[in-house]
Amino acid sequence: METTFTPLASAMGGMLIGLSALLLLLLNGRIAGLSGIMGGLLPPFPGDWRWRAAFIGGAILGPVAFMAVTGPVEFAVPAGTLALALGGIVVGVGVAFGNGCPSGHGVCGIGRLSPRSIVATLSFMATAVATVFIIRHVL
Repeated sequence: METTFTPLASAMGGMLIGLSALLLLLLNGRIAGLSGIMGGLLPPFPGDWRWRAAFIGGAILGPVAFMAVTGPVEFAVPAGTLALALGGIVVGVGVAFGNGCPSGHGVCGIGRLSPRSIVATLSFMATAVATVFIIRHVL
């Protein structure tokens, strides 16, 4: 599988993610962990569901608006539906055991110098590296 090196687009995307996390923290006092935000959109609905829905709506509509301006983004998924579903389940279990997701720990927790988040992010990254190595070079 070939990948394209896109440092400018990647840096801009990273800055936008950081800006959205910072604004959510400054304006709402909330951490931009997507698993926690999504969990708050499941019944029974908490009283703060509106900002959660707005955040998720922005995460969905942002790329849609980008593609409306620039055209479709080409991408390839080098895995089948079953592998993606199993991967999603494994990630969900990891999020539950890790008390949060990579966005909450990696973007917000490390930004706050949280030791727990630093350890969690290191374990996420190590697991990702090992998984890619095993899938591409062993299986």
